[in-house]
Amino acid sequence: MRAVIQRVHQCAVRVGGELCGQIDRGLLVYLGIKGTDTLQDLEYLAEKIVHLRVFQDEQGKMNLSALDVGAEVMVVSQFTLYGDARRGRRPSYSEAADGEKAQGYYALMIERLRRQGLKVEQGRFAARMEVQYTNIGPVTLLLDSEKLF
Repeated sequence: MRAVIQRVHQCAVRVGGELCGQIDRGLLVYLGIKGTDTLQDLEYLAEKIVHLRVFQDEQGKMNLSALDVGAEVMVVSQFTLYGDARRGRRPSYSEAADGEKAQGYYALMIERLRRQGLKVEQGRFAARMEVQYTNIGPVTLLLDSEKLF
């Protein structure tokens, strides 16, 4: 399981012009599910997201987590995180989970984050979304449950 995490000031997701979700200060999480992912991968990534210290403390150091600052979270499904463009010019998505598994794990991730007490908004699974946000810092981090990076 992979995630691209961005610290944002605001984020809004629209599908066909309709607002699906919106957050203020928090994290934008692009989430990719691999075909071989397990619940252990999901739990690992959920814990990382909740406790990742990317918000500034009084001294200006990134020392606080989403829980510490009451951040909101926007989760957007992104199968292209498993795009492999090492050969040719068209990425292969063969490692990405099928739609049924990916949708189930996507819903579970949102539930796990909410259970931690965070306000969580979401995009619309398998839809063509427009994601608008302001990245603060900028801060962008890559997470991988297999710890590849």
